Amino acid sequence: MQRPFPPTRRLAAMALCLLAAACKPAPQTPAPAQPAPMQAAPAAKIDEAERLARWQRLGYGMFVHWGLYSELGGVWQGKPVTTGYSEQIQGWAKIPEADYAKVAERFAAPKFDADAICGLAKQAGARYIVVTSKHHDGFVMFDTKSTDYNIVKRTPFGKDPLKLLSAACRKAGLGFGVYFSLVDWHAGHTPETDHNSNPIPASMEPLIEQQLRELMTNYGPITEVWFDMSAPTPEQSRKFATIMRELQPQAAINGRIWNNAGDFVTLGDNEAPPPSMQPPFEVPASIYHATWGYRSWQARDDLPGKVRELTRGLVQARAAGGNYLLNIGPMGDGSVVPFEADVLHGIGAWLQRHPQTMQAKPSGLPPQPWGATMRDGDALYLYVHDWKAGPLRVAGLASDPSEVRIDGGDVLKWHRDGNDLLIDLPANAPDTVLPVLRVALSGPLQAVPVQPVVAADDGSWKIAFEQWRAGNSFAFGSGYLTQATTTVSLDADVASTQAQRVVLKLVGARARADRRYRVAIGGHAVEVPGAELATGTIGPFELPASPATRLEIRLADPAYPAEDLGLDFDAAELRPAGAASP
Repeated sequence: MQRPFPPTRRLAAMALCLLAAACKPAPQTPAPAQPAPMQAAPAAKIDEAERLARWQRLGYGMFVHWGLYSELGGVWQGKPVTTGYSEQIQGWAKIPEADYAKVAERFAAPKFDADAICGLAKQAGARYIVVTSKHHDGFVMFDTKSTDYNIVKRTPFGKDPLKLLSAACRKAGLGFGVYFSLVDWHAGHTPETDHNSNPIPASMEPLIEQQLRELMTNYGPITEVWFDMSAPTPEQSRKFATIMRELQPQAAINGRIWNNAGDFVTLGDNEAPPPSMQPPFEVPASIYHATWGYRSWQARDDLPGKVRELTRGLVQARAAGGNYLLNIGPMGDGSVVPFEADVLHGIGAWLQRHPQTMQAKPSGLPPQPWGATMRDGDALYLYVHDWKAGPLRVAGLASDPSEVRIDGGDVLKWHRDGNDLLIDLPANAPDTVLPVLRVALSGPLQAVPVQPVVAADDGSWKIAFEQWRAGNSFAFGSGYLTQATTTVSLDADVASTQAQRVVLKLVGARARADRRYRVAIGGHAVEVPGAELATGTIGPFELPASPATRLEIRLADPAYPAEDLGLDFDAAELRPAGAASP
């Protein structure tokens, strides 16, 4: 793992276009696969959208950081190593390679229990596990033929924990994923703990490729492949991704394979999704922000507060459309830290009280200062972390409810204030972790932004560029320090008193001629070449009579999820079809 860095400022559209062109995956000739002891994946090609949708439906996973560093527990030569993550203790404490390798001689892990770890994940409500197969220290945590620097050959434990965990996951009905560090201090990378942005020399590629092929062929179906750190070239990122696609076409690849070759964006360590963040993304979260690997001297207190904090983090990620990956760091003996188990039990108990959280989707309502909102069918769920007696204002909810109640509890009174719904809250919060309200809607959810654009006197709508809301993501070049904010969608809302046919015109538009755009108004969408988007009139569309109808612009077929629109314009004009343009 890596310390989070603040997002860099958005690159200019032209620079991002060049980045997209350079990083778009190109066909590779896959190397011959090694014989596999079990079938890794179905032979049929997996549709990219379906692969991502399957992963998004999982929603919540458990990360497991366990390795040789766990035996040290954040201590070297009798003293706590107080700088850096404890899984990187070899680098932070400047431990000589020979001395670090000797730690393996006492790594017996008598209490490692794969079934117990998977059972904890199930109790916590997680749907998949991602376990460290190799961290920056290069000590391999599975049975590999690539090096004897591994847990099977060097330790008294002498077994393959990934084999045990993958089997336990299948038995428990959990997805199984692997973390793989592209930095390898044992194979030749210099321990550079601040950024871990080491290039990958050509001499190291065969080792990485062999280990990836072993991981993708020896452990059954893989749900997620979680790469980390280093600074590979675009060609290297594509080569590693090709191995995944060849052997595990159903696996989702995280963005830290770099060069935009992955399926989803990995946010910074413990980074909450920005308000404008668009899926697909995953939030990697740790119980203690100071470490991911086991730390024997870590302060562990305020269990109720920790359960509240991480439950809210889970809801915040889910309400934004992202996945949440919560880490545990087992001890060197293989057992789970009791405090960490108690935290996960607390989250799991809350999810049992509010099970809709894992199937609900973002509501589309404006951000609410008191918490998060999600919807599931005809029900809207309000996650109220700031509970106060009196009226709770749900801004922008134009739909009338048929009933409002505490989730699993009493019915509450409500009334309207324009496009806002006000709910009378009792003094005492009904859930000490995170209270939830259930709003049964009498019809389709109708979300109204704070200021939808209204028609001008001539019956047209003029929407300045500044009135459009940008949906953002992050693109990457080679390594962590190349992060750049991208605009992947533009949204605006208009109010209309009558149903009518309309056309859209972007004034002063500058778009990418090599791309197609998806323009949607309400439920009607069309694809438009970039040149036509910049110069022509789009439509017609059916605009309903509504206090707010959504206008949306996206790339029709982005080369990668975070690809920038490459679009700019002065304003948008929406006018009745057949009306003369000024």
